[in-house]
Amino acid sequence: MSKIDRYTVATDGACKGNPGPAGWAWVGEDGHWSAGSIPSGTNNIGELLAVLYAIRDHQHVQHLVIEADSMYAIDTYTKWMDGHERRGWKTSSKQPTKNVDILKALMQARAERKAAGLDDVEFQHVRGHAGHRLNGWADNRAVRASHHAAEGKELVWTSHRGLDLVDVSRDAPAGGEDKPRRR
Repeated sequence: MSKIDRYTVATDGACKGNPGPAGWAWVGEDGHWSAGSIPSGTNNIGELLAVLYAIRDHQHVQHLVIEADSMYAIDTYTKWMDGHERRGWKTSSKQPTKNVDILKALMQARAERKAAGLDDVEFQHVRGHAGHRLNGWADNRAVRASHHAAEGKELVWTSHRGLDLVDVSRDAPAGGEDKPRRR
């Protein structure tokens, strides 16, 4: 894959119950996307996995911008995970850190970007369910993935393996449906 200078993706997680069947997704500015289902997880796990896959799937992008509606995911990556590691995977209040395996994978993905001479990820917070088109599509894909998780499926789907791109020039359909709303 050839190197791209700048690329923007939106990420989101979804959970049917919390904990419960969960999904995650990222959707790119050009309509490429990836989503996955986890039969048992939390919304925070979905949010973190969406960020992780967005980073891993874009190792050819010099400046990756991630738009996320989860301040938990943004703060975990930008502020907390290194401190958790320094404290032996304890929070600042001395409690065990949750989702350590995902945090270690995020740190590894960040280290791989740095070793490849790529910029660290830039995060932008967007309001969820507030008309942000890429976030709407990421939510749509994550919700659909959580429906598959509720059926006991643990899978990853992606446009990079032949699935159709989403039409990011249109609003995403509500509730994980297949047909976009016209506006």
